[in-house]
Amino acid sequence: MKHTIGILGGMGPAATADMLEKFVALRRASCDQQHIPLIVSSIPDIPDRTACLLSGGPSPFHSLEQYLHMLEAAGAECIVIPCNTAHYWFEDLQAVAKVEMISILDATLNAIPDGVSCVGLLATDATLAARLYQDKAAARGMTLIQPEREEQAQVMQAIYALKRGDKTAAEALLLPQIRQLAARGAQAIIMGCTEIPLIVAGHEDAFSCRFVDSTASLVRAAIRWYESWPDTRAACALPQYAHA
Repeated sequence: MKHTIGILGGMGPAATADMLEKFVALRRASCDQQHIPLIVSSIPDIPDRTACLLSGGPSPFHSLEQYLHMLEAAGAECIVIPCNTAHYWFEDLQAVAKVEMISILDATLNAIPDGVSCVGLLATDATLAARLYQDKAAARGMTLIQPEREEQAQVMQAIYALKRGDKTAAEALLLPQIRQLAARGAQAIIMGCTEIPLIVAGHEDAFSCRFVDSTASLVRAAIRWYESWPDTRAACALPQYAHA
């Protein structure tokens, strides 16, 4: 396998499965052989990122490093992580990685449409507290707005509702927060937690603002990395069948 991409997932499993589906949907391919070669780690025992950063819980770094090296040993030449909060440790992981890594933060900010100056941010408490998006956005001249304290509590409840498989509850909790951000002037919403696109799916047309899917943004960046290699452009050959 050439130019295989490793997915360091499991945070959570539904978000990892969503990334796999988006690799298939977003890659322009006319046969199996033109799709992206992927190796997936979806081992969900990685300690909770938010609990670590905000409540002194166990660090996920050692698990992330272990599974990163497992993907490298399996043949991955580039690593993506479908979890925004885990990018708090991105630079530390990059320092120990032997292969390339692509940041979900940079990929998402690069995907914000031209002309959008006010962007809403939906993310975990830890992603917000660590300013993973805010500082990068400010350096680009963007204004980010986020839910107020009570509304942010609803966002977190929605994320954990989705993680436990209750999408109906997640929608009821999250969709009003999107309306609030749009009413405050957000022209686009960063779905800065990889569970959020799963909650919003099917409701996009109900809002006047645009959505920037962090998972899809990372997948597109990874596909561009793959397509940058000249030997990934081989055409599909139709199989020849013998006739009786």
